[in-house]
Amino acid sequence: MANGTISKPENRLGIVGWFYAGSFSFERYAYILHRITGLGILLYFLLHIFGSSARISGQSSWESLMHFLGKPIFVAGEYLVFIAFCFHAMNGIRLILGELGFSIGKPGRPVYPYRISLNRQRPLLVVFMIIAVIFILLGGYDFFIAGH
Repeated sequence: MANGTISKPENRLGIVGWFYAGSFSFERYAYILHRITGLGILLYFLLHIFGSSARISGQSSWESLMHFLGKPIFVAGEYLVFIAFCFHAMNGIRLILGELGFSIGKPGRPVYPYRISLNRQRPLLVVFMIIAVIFILLGGYDFFIAGH
């Protein structure tokens, strides 16, 4: 640091750091799950585009693919995508509200445990996860009970 540069800590975890939560607090679980669900939704999006391209091959190709994807395992998979979407959307809204300053409050001295996180951000996380669970339960009802 003699020449005025700032040293950065070495990243020894690499991509494993995406899944290693350290202290494993509630917020870290949300952080890890947000990344995993984002990647899962992206994978589903790519598979959806690939599956939709079967329409180009003709009506029989499309109908055989839809018949194959109508099996119960794929219905359960669609529900897992729906669960991932609900969580990712609600957590994303919470993060946007935090970025806009709705859950941060006035600046204070950063002393661990961070009171702003415990008193403002954690309750907001709990509220949005409760909303996500409500959507997931309503979606499960539509997927498995009302859909038949």
